Amino acid sequence: MRAIQITEFGGPEVLTLTDLPDPEPKPHEHLIEVTRAGVNYADTHQAENSYLSPATLPLVPGSEVAGRLPDGRRIVALTSGGGYAEKAVVDPNTAYGIPDGVSDEAALALIVQGATAWVLLRKSARMEAGESVVVHAAAGGVGTLAVQLAKLFGAGRVIAVASSGTKRELALELGADAVVDSAAPNMTEALIEANEGRRVDVVLDMVGGRVTDESLRALAPFGRLAFYGMAARETPSPVKLPNLMRFSTTVAGMWLPHVWMLPGDVMGQAMEELFTLVADGDLRTITGGTHPLAEARAAHEALRSRGTIGKLVLDPTV
Repeated sequence: MRAIQITEFGGPEVLTLTDLPDPEPKPHEHLIEVTRAGVNYADTHQAENSYLSPATLPLVPGSEVAGRLPDGRRIVALTSGGGYAEKAVVDPNTAYGIPDGVSDEAALALIVQGATAWVLLRKSARMEAGESVVVHAAAGGVGTLAVQLAKLFGAGRVIAVASSGTKRELALELGADAVVDSAAPNMTEALIEANEGRRVDVVLDMVGGRVTDESLRALAPFGRLAFYGMAARETPSPVKLPNLMRFSTTVAGMWLPHVWMLPGDVMGQAMEELFTLVADGDLRTITGGTHPLAEARAAHEALRSRGTIGKLVLDPTV
C-alpha cells in the first residue's frame, strides 16, 4: 500500500511517500480502506518530535481516518498512528459509525476538532448560558466549530480571534458577535473592548506565548482559560498561583486522549451530539482543503503557515 513515512524528525520535508506492507490487525481490531485521513496541527509537532508523547521512528503519521469496513459500513476512527495511508488498523473502541447525512470529511472534522471544542466547552471551561467566550484561532478546525457550539450552548457573546480579514469574516458568518485581530498589540485590551468594556468569562486558547499571558489578564472574576495547544511554539509565562486566587480565575489544560479516562462514554456522547447537529444542519463543518496523499508535505506547510481555515484532509484514493 502507499503511505507517508517519517524516518527522521524535522519539518514537512521529512514526510515521504513510500510503499509499505498492509498493516496487520490484531484479533480485536479492524483493517479498513481509508477514504480520507485527517491532518492535525499535532501531526506537525509529531513530525519534529515536539509533541506531548514522544515518537519512535520509523512511523506513519495520522491519528484519524474515515473509511470503510470490509462489509461496506462507513466509520471514522482515532488511531495510534498510521492514518496517512491507503489502509489502516482501527480499534472498535475509538471508532464511530458515520450516519447518513454526514460526509467523510465532516466526520473527520468532528472526531478530533469537534470533540475537542465540545469537551473544552462542556468539561474544561464548563461554559454557562449567557457567558462571554473568546475563541482563538477561530477560523481553524477547532475554532470554526467552537464558535458555533458556543452559540448553540447559549453563550451570551462569542469573540473570535483570527489573523486575517477573510478569517474574521468567516467567524462572523459562523455566528461570532465580535472579532479581534490576532496581531492586536495588546490582546488584553482588545478582548475587553470586544466584550463591550467587560472582562471575559471563558477563553479557548491553542496559541500559547504572549497570547495566553494577555488573555489570562482579560478574564473576569471566576473566568476560565482552557489551554489545548501551542501553535505559536512559544511557552507562556508560568502561572503565578497567588494570582489565580487574587482574581478568582482558573486555568485548565486539555488533551483529548484523557477523555477516555472519564467515567461514562464521554466521547460517545460528544460524537452523538455532534453527528446530530451536522445531520440536522445546525452545525457546519469547514473543509479547508483536500490534498492527495502524495501532497502531505504541502498540507503540513499550509497548516504551519497558519494561513488555512477549517479542516485539512488527505485523500489516499488518488
